[in-house]
Amino acid sequence: MRVLTWNVWWRFGPWEQRRDAVLAVLRDLRPDVVGLQEVWARDGENLARWLASRLGMHWTWAPSRAPQGWQRRIGDHAVEVGNAVLSRWPIAERATAELPAPEGEDDGRLALYAGIDAPSCRVPFFTTHLSSADDASALRCRQVEELARFVAAHSEGTAFPPVVTGDFNAWPDSDEVRRFGGYKTAPVVPGRVLVDVWEYADPAQPSATWDAANPYVAARHSPSVRIDYIHVGPPGPGGLGAVRSVRRAGDGPVAGVWPSDHAAVLADLRDHSDAAEPDTATGPAPATRADKDSKGRRAV
Repeated sequence: MRVLTWNVWWRFGPWEQRRDAVLAVLRDLRPDVVGLQEVWARDGENLARWLASRLGMHWTWAPSRAPQGWQRRIGDHAVEVGNAVLSRWPIAERATAELPAPEGEDDGRLALYAGIDAPSCRVPFFTTHLSSADDASALRCRQVEELARFVAAHSEGTAFPPVVTGDFNAWPDSDEVRRFGGYKTAPVVPGRVLVDVWEYADPAQPSATWDAANPYVAARHSPSVRIDYIHVGPPGPGGLGAVRSVRRAGDGPVAGVWPSDHAAVLADLRDHSDAAEPDTATGPAPATRADKDSKGRRAV
């Protein structure tokens, strides 16, 4: 099962050309399930719906409860912002969780759950977008605590482990990322651990999803760093949901246009059809796991 997370930069910059570039990348990668952040909607149009209709996918989305700060940035008070999920398979259920906001300034951060009816089991899939201020680590810690409880509530007893995607706006060694994973510090929910799939990546491959090579990022004069994540719970029976491969995607221009200010993260996970296959790849294992999964993707 191929999953992807991507912050698609709302209606900033040349958004119409970027929308086409995002579509081109998704068509090329053919993900099965996608978590999107900074999705826009205006006057009955919705970026998630637009992408899903052209990719032949199901979709759902959750708008921010407080988009006013976003709207002021582009001078358009009719545009909504939110998170969305695209899925190759039907979305059987959905739920949202409102995340804590800064004191006196609610910026409407939320998490979206989609119960995906994959062919052989229900997949609990989540996407979120945490607060972005450089000094908001304490707030993001509160947000990931709420997120972790939300994930636990909607993945209890599932054979497929929870898959959590999103723009955390936080460095990999930050308190909030460690707190959310729960394997480098005490987990929020006792016994509930979520592994950053990048632990399985080749250390030599580029990792920054906020990358100064991108002209939209270069204009901000900030360092290159990975702030976008896919987290997965411990594998189910026969290695169900285990990480087979992970890499960066959407990290270059398409027909001269960069799709977003963020790169995407793409991961291939074991599903029921290949959960019994032996591991064949070699390489360093993550600290929390005893094996390294194959780099190949099952043909669909």
